[in-house]
Amino acid sequence: ANVTERTGYDNQPYFLPDGSGFWYTANDDHAGQADIWRYDIASAGVARATQSAPESEYSATPLPDGSGISVIRVEADGIQRLWRFDLDGQNASVLLADLAPVGYHKWSDDHTLVMFVLGETGVSPSTLRVWNETEGLLPVVARDVGRSIQPIPGSGDVSYVQRHEDGSASIMRLHPGTGESEEMIRTLDGGDFHAWTPGGVILMGQGSTLMAWRPGSDVEWKQVADFSDIGFTISRLAVSPDGVHIAFVAAF
Repeated sequence: ANVTERTGYDNQPYFLPDGSGFWYTANDDHAGQADIWRYDIASAGVARATQSAPESEYSATPLPDGSGISVIRVEADGIQRLWRFDLDGQNASVLLADLAPVGYHKWSDDHTLVMFVLGETGVSPSTLRVWNETEGLLPVVARDVGRSIQPIPGSGDVSYVQRHEDGSASIMRLHPGTGESEEMIRTLDGGDFHAWTPGGVILMGQGSTLMAWRPGSDVEWKQVADFSDIGFTISRLAVSPDGVHIAFVAAF
């Protein structure tokens, strides 16, 4: 189902912890800024979660304590930092005042953040940073990384994409506590966006097909769905906590 049914930027889905719906980023072309919206599966309804022009909010992620969402906020002066909002979009406050520009983030556990920090175009690559409540911001753990950071089910680890000099890329497993990473599998055609099912399978889009790989399997990427009859390309994707629904961004 096309759940947004509109022309414009609808992106970055992330499911609510109970799987009843997902947050996503929608751009208001008239106002020239982006807000977080929430889609409810049962009612097929949408509701705005943040509304704070001229600032924009991206990449909504549930806070570990259930009190709200953390987002990447593009502030009025263009600086991108990590903020939090209550679930009703109120009580906005910056989480990490001294780190910018943050592009993407995920919570690996109740007290640890893993973040994609943008580099300076043509000068320095993007970096992967870890912050926890005990030690604060840790040294850079990886450079020249992709935008997709995903918690690995049943662990406190996350996966991310490491780009290589030959143009290929690998999905890596990061242990935030130690800062150490290990390669899991090469991505599809140097791709970036991936997601995990609750059962521990990685999903990636390849054109109009949905591909899957299970860690430890002797078989590499396997096609599990084909949407070529509809004619879109899969980019970002998310899986509900119960594994029943997949939300993905379809580029026509």
